[in-house]
Amino acid sequence: MPRARSLSRWWLAGAALLCLGPALGAQSGDLLALRDRLDGASFRVLTALVDSAQAAGLPVAPLVSKAQEGLLKRATAPAIVAASRGLLVRLRQSREALGLTASPAEIEAGASALRAGAGASQLSALRTARSSQGVAVPLVVLADLIARGVPRDTAARAVQAMAAANATDAAFNALRLGIERDITAGMSPAAAAGMRYRALMGEKQP
Repeated sequence: MPRARSLSRWWLAGAALLCLGPALGAQSGDLLALRDRLDGASFRVLTALVDSAQAAGLPVAPLVSKAQEGLLKRATAPAIVAASRGLLVRLRQSREALGLTASPAEIEAGASALRAGAGASQLSALRTARSSQGVAVPLVVLADLIARGVPRDTAARAVQAMAAANATDAAFNALRLGIERDITAGMSPAAAAGMRYRALMGEKQP
C-alpha cells in the first residue's frame, strides 16, 4: 500500500507537469528537478501556480526561479510555496498596471518594483510616460532605487520624469549606478537621488 501511494503521488505530479504544455520550454527540466527536492504536496501546489501563470499568459520562469532561490537559501517548503504564491499575485498586479501588451520582461520587472515597495499606480504612470518604449529597464531601476533606501515617491518621480523626457535606457542605468556610488560614499539615498537626477536632466545644482 505505501508503494502504491508513492506511485500515485509521483503520477499526479508528473501528470500536472505534462499539463503545462510546451510554453514552459526550458523551465520544464528545472521544474522536474524541483519535484525531486520538494515534498509531493508542495510540488503539486507549485505546479498549480505555474499552470495558473501559463493560463493567464504570465511569465513562468520567475516562479521556477523563486522556488530554486528558496531551495538555495534552505527555506522550508511552506515558505517556498508562500513566496511563489506571493510572486504570482505581483505578476498579475504588474500586468494589470502595465497593460495587456506588456512583455514578460516588463511584467517581471514590474513585479520586482511592487515587491520593493512601488505602487501599482506608479507602474501605470511610468507606462504612460514611456508609452512608445519598453519600461523594463526603468522598472528595474525604480526597484533598485527603492531597495537602496531612496524614498518611494522620490524614486518614482525621478524615473517618471526621465521617461517623460525620453531618457534612454543608458541614462536610467547611469542614474542607478551614480546613486549607488554616492550612497557607498556616504551620501543619504534621498540626497543622492536628487543630485543625480538633476544632473542627468541638466538642471543647475542648488
